[in-house]
Amino acid sequence: MVRTFREDPVPDELMERLLDNATRGPSAGFSQGQAFLVLRGEELRVFWQLVPETTTETVRRAPLVIVPLSSKDVYLDRYALPDKGWTDRAEDRWPVPFWHIDTGMAALLILQTAVDLGLGALFFGIYPGAVDKFRETFAVPADHEPIGAIAVGYPDEPKARDLSSRRRDKAQVIHYGRW
Repeated sequence: MVRTFREDPVPDELMERLLDNATRGPSAGFSQGQAFLVLRGEELRVFWQLVPETTTETVRRAPLVIVPLSSKDVYLDRYALPDKGWTDRAEDRWPVPFWHIDTGMAALLILQTAVDLGLGALFFGIYPGAVDKFRETFAVPADHEPIGAIAVGYPDEPKARDLSSRRRDKAQVIHYGRW
């Protein structure tokens, strides 16, 4: 995660690669209930005004923000089709909200692609109090939920930060066969 960006624009071909890879992530039942709002230029200035407490000035230098959005309705509609065996849109069959999980996987693909392209990226949240104004300002449909936002650009910070002292030991998080 990069927290300091240069203001250099991200070329269109790199932005398209980020977005193309994001659309290739898994989705339950191939529902594909993700959407992406791409913000640059003046739109980005407006976005930062809506979420001023979310990031620092060094993050706001990023020339590109991609907002991944999930749509529960797309999943409920997909699983009500005959090939899935359900005949209704009951939400209680879902053990977890796959619409958010799949959209999170798409966001991860954006983050990984950014690294592969020599870019930096930062996933951050949009505070609940800003979501309604965000929807209104950018005409986001009510059935699409922003799961966060991703600032993308060229990093303007040292390549490697040593996080080993803060990273949990693998033995604490990996369990083989049983806990």
